[in-house]
Amino acid sequence: MIHPIYGKHFDVLVVGGGVSGCAAALAAARSGASVLVVEQNGYLGGSLTGCGVGPMMTFHAGDKQVIKGIMQELVETLNARGMSTGHVPDTKQYTSTITPFSAEGLKLILDEKLHEADCTVLFHTFLGAVEAADGKIKALTLCNKDGMNHVSAKIYIDATGDGDLATWAGEEMAKGRPEDGAAQPMTMKMKYCGVDTARLKDWVLNHPERFPKLAPHFSIFRQDVPVDLEGFDEEFRRAKEEGKLSIRRENVLMFATGRPGEYIINTTRIVDHDATDAMSLSDAERIGRQQCAELDQFLRSFVPGFEHALVEFTGPSVGVRGSRQLVGRYTLTADDILNCTAFPDRIAHSAYPIDIHNPKGEGTASTFMSKPGTYYSIPYSIMVGRRTENLLVTGRCVSASFEAQAAIRTTPTVGSLGQAAGTAAAMAAAAGCPVWEVDVPKLQQALCSQGAYLEI
Repeated sequence: MIHPIYGKHFDVLVVGGGVSGCAAALAAARSGASVLVVEQNGYLGGSLTGCGVGPMMTFHAGDKQVIKGIMQELVETLNARGMSTGHVPDTKQYTSTITPFSAEGLKLILDEKLHEADCTVLFHTFLGAVEAADGKIKALTLCNKDGMNHVSAKIYIDATGDGDLATWAGEEMAKGRPEDGAAQPMTMKMKYCGVDTARLKDWVLNHPERFPKLAPHFSIFRQDVPVDLEGFDEEFRRAKEEGKLSIRRENVLMFATGRPGEYIINTTRIVDHDATDAMSLSDAERIGRQQCAELDQFLRSFVPGFEHALVEFTGPSVGVRGSRQLVGRYTLTADDILNCTAFPDRIAHSAYPIDIHNPKGEGTASTFMSKPGTYYSIPYSIMVGRRTENLLVTGRCVSASFEAQAAIRTTPTVGSLGQAAGTAAAMAAAAGCPVWEVDVPKLQQALCSQGAYLEI
């Protein structure tokens, strides 16, 4: 018998249960909309729970917190349950703060929040097809244990990360950098427990010349806060020359999770692969695990404190920094970020810099705003397509240039975009209007009333 869920017409349907999709679902449901969330995994959280990504960074511009709302609510709930340290100083001061958290805790908290908001969630469910006509999405075909079934809604939100829903609905999409279409490399994360943090910190502090970016901030590094560091460049170079590492980057990047001795390693680099191509994505998973095996041997041999550490897991899925981007009503640019353009339709702020991992190999380029503590605004129009009146796009696949996307792709920022998308979707569903006719001043006021930080 077909479950009655497939015959229900929802107000808002969110495809993708990552952090941005969850924030959208919560905002829409709390605004009075009936909400269905479709998620391909058996849990919520997206890259943070399915790809081992962490910590969240950053909620702050200097001492000023510029991302609040639902994202801050999640942090406070995690912190109250002993599942996060909350916001702590970034020991290498790439950003002002980082926010370590428990991935298992985040799964649980998101389950609870969406359940309390009366969102309907379908796990283990893929988007199979999109029925669109006359500038509107009519229905979606979902694939899961029930087979192939149709669902429909007044407003749809693409929170897939790769823009799958927008693409199949007929929206114009871009991919990668304009000169060659290459995307930032993918990364297979590793998580360790049992790392001897005292030994690691002691070695770093006794070799300041080896950590030129970290050394100016040793006063923070010495504090009892979760450690993040980048280094071991010489050891990495030598291992590559000796054929022990095939990873096309220049050093090790690691982040403590807040649990004693537990670290996330963000070091593998999978170039020349496409997250929107099934075979290419499959091959990226294989290469990622191969690189993790090499890296495990390297860490045990060359990084003090890792000699007897235990690999908790790799992945579980490869992490994707970028793939498709919506070509929306407006495309955010690097100049907008660096010049702090004050958009009249702004719905979020962020202070994360432009952070580009070389699509073709070694090197990571970062571009910071001119003054410390500076932050920029993000407009509603980058979530609105040009063709589909009942579709909003949130997360890393919004309408942004290659450089701008490299700044707004991180968790706190995409979460704040999700909150705006969900609120706007509920407003459009209630008014029966196209998403591009949403009253932006009322949207901004609604976000402020929800506790989001927004300068209007």
